[in-house]
Amino acid sequence: MRTILNIIWLILSGWALFLGYVLAGILLCIPIFTIPWAIASFRIAGYALWPFGREVVAKPTAGVGSFLGNVVWVILAGWWLAIAHIVSGIALCITIIGIPMGIADFKMIPVSLAPLGKEIVSTRRGSFDRTL
Repeated sequence: MRTILNIIWLILSGWALFLGYVLAGILLCIPIFTIPWAIASFRIAGYALWPFGREVVAKPTAGVGSFLGNVVWVILAGWWLAIAHIVSGIALCITIIGIPMGIADFKMIPVSLAPLGKEIVSTRRGSFDRTL
């Protein structure tokens, strides 16, 4: 089911959101001091491309540096990426089949506003995912 949702997501809005994050990452690579934010943008771009079956969790080692970095992120790129998630989420919720994807889009708004201090982990809990 995750694969089907990811394919539909990719076609309807994932590709556009992915391009938005990649564009933000490329623009943030221009000044050297914003490269950490560019890396975060590229990391979230992969999540925006294929979100079902993964989730964003807070890193336990995140501290004041992540908070201050997120403030800079909101000023540089976070606000317009959050607006893109809101617009595409509303558009997806217009149809019945798009409602789960619209809800997933709304769940991405917090990470689009504060990507530093977060990591993307798999939600799979199968027999092949266990460690010994």
